[in-house]
Amino acid sequence: MSEAGDSVSIADLLDERRHLLDIAHRLLGSTCEAEEVIAETYRRWYELSGPARARITTPRAWLEGVVSSICSTRPTMREQHRDPANGENGGAADIAGRTEPEYVEPADRAVHSLQAQRSCPTTPQRHDAVVRTVRRACVTEDAPLLASLLAPDAMAFFDGGGKVRAPIGPVQGNLRVARSLLTLVARHPLVALRTHPVNGRTGIVVRHDRQVAAVISLDIAGHHAVQIWVTLNPDKLRSWNPSRNERGSRASWAHPQAPGPPL
Repeated sequence: MSEAGDSVSIADLLDERRHLLDIAHRLLGSTCEAEEVIAETYRRWYELSGPARARITTPRAWLEGVVSSICSTRPTMREQHRDPANGENGGAADIAGRTEPEYVEPADRAVHSLQAQRSCPTTPQRHDAVVRTVRRACVTEDAPLLASLLAPDAMAFFDGGGKVRAPIGPVQGNLRVARSLLTLVARHPLVALRTHPVNGRTGIVVRHDRQVAAVISLDIAGHHAVQIWVTLNPDKLRSWNPSRNERGSRASWAHPQAPGPPL
């Protein structure tokens, strides 16, 4: 299981990703190439064992080193233009062909969530009340209140899609989940939490400088949240951050009735 210590605040996650992209872009001169390098960098982070990650005291410095190392093996845009027939693409095809880290939870856990909701159904009004109180506890950084709103064996799943440094695997237990959520949405001038419809039920949308940085969906049974799904994957949040000509046509965020995080 993931520890709450794996959590990083939204503000730090986004700042870290932008910083790494800047390094890659400066070295390669291509936005597309830089994105591929960052995807590969985080893939290597997720491939580390838990103990290996725990020994890294400054993850950002480690990630910077990986970015620089990957970039040093890839041709720059100028070199590609000068020698397009050499057949080298710096590993882009290899990176594109790799699968993202697995975040799919085993079927029995998802089924447990559905069974809990069916055995202890919650009215829409009760669901809304619990979610709104969760949001208030997060905004006020009230750890005891937040923990009291979670089932003792509550689980939280963080889907970073290999694009940001999210907790690996589920976080279990109301105290750990509460700590992870409070770390993620730590108070910051640019961070704002609002309740918002998520697949027909009230959820929480986290914005950083007016851009949606996370969408949180909660499975409620009785008076408690039993599972929390946090989507941080920038690709899955694109429909929440439409370009100017796409505004007004944002797609609905789907919460699956099958194992794994939403979307």
